[in-house]
Amino acid sequence: MFLSLVIPVYNRPDEVADFLESLSKQDYSGEFEVVIVEDGSANTCESVVLQYRNQLDISYYFKENSGPGDSRNFGMQKAKGDYFIIFDSDCIIPSEYLTAVAFQLEHDYVDCFGGPDKALDSFSDIQKAINFAMTSFLTTGGIRGGSEKISKFQPRSFNMGLSRKAFEASGGFGNIHPGEDPDLSIRLWNLGFETKLYASAYVYHKRRIDWDKFSIQVNKFGKARPILNHWHPQYGKLTYFFPSFFIIGLALSVLLVFFRIDFFFKMYCLYFVVLFVVASVQNKSLKIGWLSLVAVWKQFFGYGSGFIASFCRINILKQKPQEAFPELFFSK
Repeated sequence: MFLSLVIPVYNRPDEVADFLESLSKQDYSGEFEVVIVEDGSANTCESVVLQYRNQLDISYYFKENSGPGDSRNFGMQKAKGDYFIIFDSDCIIPSEYLTAVAFQLEHDYVDCFGGPDKALDSFSDIQKAINFAMTSFLTTGGIRGGSEKISKFQPRSFNMGLSRKAFEASGGFGNIHPGEDPDLSIRLWNLGFETKLYASAYVYHKRRIDWDKFSIQVNKFGKARPILNHWHPQYGKLTYFFPSFFIIGLALSVLLVFFRIDFFFKMYCLYFVVLFVVASVQNKSLKIGWLSLVAVWKQFFGYGSGFIASFCRINILKQKPQEAFPELFFSK
């Protein structure tokens, strides 16, 4: 099976250098190509790509900015492979990744798969804390960190595989961002395709963001989910409301303390103590344990507040998603 690796890039030449260096060390014996799609960047990575011409079967395309989803579609249209693997440019790929994917596709084939992400020791403390918040069973149920205890897995486009057949049948990614990957998963289910987690196909995800960018990112995640529930109501789940319930419940628990009812506030305190202990042990660092609390709070507050705002506009005020949140949509 010929694999095509498709990577949209926007003003990230340094990331692309690390990414391509990791691909040059793959132990995979089969054929694969790398398709870099420059999404209208001012600071391009073309010179970096040229450095790997002799090490990788690599192609480079520059196009006008139209967002990551459309850029992935562009790359898959240009690719030659039978099966596409989509990465974000801020990922580092373990040397055994492609071998693991090829084994899974041979023994447990699926037209769309997703893999988990991990943090390297070389990542910053904030990157490790954000990684904990995004992947821990205590925060997200582990769905981004390798847990298989979910009925239908929605692959994320930082580490995602898609067959050519599934791409052509679905038309690929839509123009919402974020949210384009779960939207594609649901449309694939409706077309009769299956999705699955390949737990062994993990990547190291840098999450190249500071606290402010992380807050903005998770807030957009929260805004996108009610839109997806509006588009695909049959796949809405109560768990999508949990971050909103969490921040509302925390505010109420603090209010109840003034009425000498402190049980609920103590439960919140216990939860954060458990988070601190688990994050500290997992990362072997008290500092990262503390930073993980910051990351989890920003994650819950950002997502929860975005979800509430979007739910009110889409479900109560009946606004059209593109008019309510134009910042979530790219023009093609």
